[in-house]
Amino acid sequence: MPNEANLKVFYDGACPLCESEISFYKKRSGAEQVDWVDVSNTNEEYVHPGLSRAEALARFHVVTKEGEILSGGSAFAGLWRSISVFKPFGWIFRIKPLAWLLDRLYDYFLRHRPRLQKWFAKKSEAHQKQHS
Repeated sequence: MPNEANLKVFYDGACPLCESEISFYKKRSGAEQVDWVDVSNTNEEYVHPGLSRAEALARFHVVTKEGEILSGGSAFAGLWRSISVFKPFGWIFRIKPLAWLLDRLYDYFLRHRPRLQKWFAKKSEAHQKQHS
C-alpha cells in the first residue's frame, strides 16, 4: 500500500553526518508519513520538479504535501512539523525572526559541514573498530 506522505525529504545519504541525522528522525513518531529520498542514490538531473540533484545534495530540502519546496532552516521547520515530538519547534520556527535565525544557523553549519563530516566519519570508524 503506497504511503500518502505529508512531506518529501531530500537528503545526502552518502554523508555520514546527514545519514545519522535522518536515521534519528526516521525512528520518531510521524516519520512513517514522510517520504525519505536519498539523493545520493540517483543520477537523475532533477530529483523533483524545480529541484536539481546538485541543489538537493548541497542544501537540505523538503517538499510539502501542497508541493512547496522548502530549503535550509525552513526545510527543517517543515520536517519538524511532521515529527510528533518536534512539532512545537516546527511551528515556532515559522515565525519570521526565528525562521530567519534558523536559516542563518543552517548557513553557518553548511560552511563547516565538510570538517564536521570528516570528524563524524572518523568517530564512526573508531566506534566500528571498537565493536568489531
